[in-house]
Amino acid sequence: MAGDLHVCLLNDSFPPLIDGVANTVVNYATIIQRDLGKSMVATPYYPDAEDRYDFPVLRYRSVDTTKLVGYRAGYPFSAKTLTAIGEFRPDLLHSHCPVISNMMARTLREKLDVPLVFTYHTKFDIEIAHAFDGKLIQAAAARALVDNIAASDEVWVVSRGAGENLRGLGYQGEYVVMENGVDFPRGPAEAKQVETLRGELAIPVGLPVYLFVGRMMWYKGIRIVLEALAMRRRAGADFRMLFVGDGTEREEIEREAQELGIAQQCVFTGAIRDREALRRYFSLADLFLFPSTYDTNGIVVREAAACGTASALVSGSCAAEGISDGRNGFLIEENARSLCRLLEGLSREQMAEAGEHALTEIYVSWEESVRRAVERYGVVMENYKRGLSDRHFDWTDEIFGLMSDLCRGVAKAREMRHSYWKLWDKFRSRREP
Repeated sequence: MAGDLHVCLLNDSFPPLIDGVANTVVNYATIIQRDLGKSMVATPYYPDAEDRYDFPVLRYRSVDTTKLVGYRAGYPFSAKTLTAIGEFRPDLLHSHCPVISNMMARTLREKLDVPLVFTYHTKFDIEIAHAFDGKLIQAAAARALVDNIAASDEVWVVSRGAGENLRGLGYQGEYVVMENGVDFPRGPAEAKQVETLRGELAIPVGLPVYLFVGRMMWYKGIRIVLEALAMRRRAGADFRMLFVGDGTEREEIEREAQELGIAQQCVFTGAIRDREALRRYFSLADLFLFPSTYDTNGIVVREAAACGTASALVSGSCAAEGISDGRNGFLIEENARSLCRLLEGLSREQMAEAGEHALTEIYVSWEESVRRAVERYGVVMENYKRGLSDRHFDWTDEIFGLMSDLCRGVAKAREMRHSYWKLWDKFRSRREP
């Protein structure tokens, strides 16, 4: 099956936007296209996008909503887009966003009669609370979100914690845990390259180096990092803290570092899109600081592990799944004092030893992860064929069926108009002397 498999992946975020879900879609599409079949990505249009991939990327009309939600919102009912995806002849649709992308996927399912898999990556209770004021509006948004997710033929989650979060939103169906992987090779970057980076950043040899990689947003636990480091600095400790990433709250975060008196110890690099360059940062760090309870999987924790760098994580968080405290990582309470105590008591040798264990115990390659997903695709397709889908039917399915019919009608009308003008041109050319 794998060699003939055609998969259409849909997501609202994709490069040039950088986040964990966009990275997931790139790796799924790349590995399927290279080794397992054919892939296509459907995603909203971005003005500065350069899609130089081995698989086709279909950009559809969008509006700029980056200030509201961090990415552009696409229009899911474009007849031209749905026709183009139909010509690709996907055997399965795989959506990675529960809003616009899943709406488009549901419309496509009505048009193409193929199964839809949805992966839940993000704690949307936090996203909903951030986007809407008022409990009633938030509850209504959560219900709409869950209904859209439950309409999928199979629901995947990236961790057990992500599944429990989805349950907390009101989802009552079944789900499959499908962990994400890492596109870094196993092992740190070349020592010479790492030392070159140390020199470029003017970090003295022997000084502890801490790292954060991700969107520069407060809900990522960054305040815990800043306050813990300020405590360490007041106690006389010296270190370097590297913040890699960008986001709408980056300026606030930099101001906070200044006000806490640790700006001299912090380096803000902005987003780093070059994966090999990013790998050097992970390899340079003694410890990856990621006290986020927002993330459902924390690919960055596995990226750090791939480079032999252990992480400091909040106990009980999704990112901490698979971590044994003191062995392949370190667990803290969700506050700055707990992180400060950890950093105070850790030697560089202890951090290095935990990093080695992380490398051998929690690293998962994208190749392994995607092959596991493609095996599951076969199960989903067979269940769909036999009428054993987990899909929850409700009245909104009729709407997506109507939208599919409408888009088919529009596409047919355009085709007829095109044929008419071709015929007219032919007729006119014969009459002309």
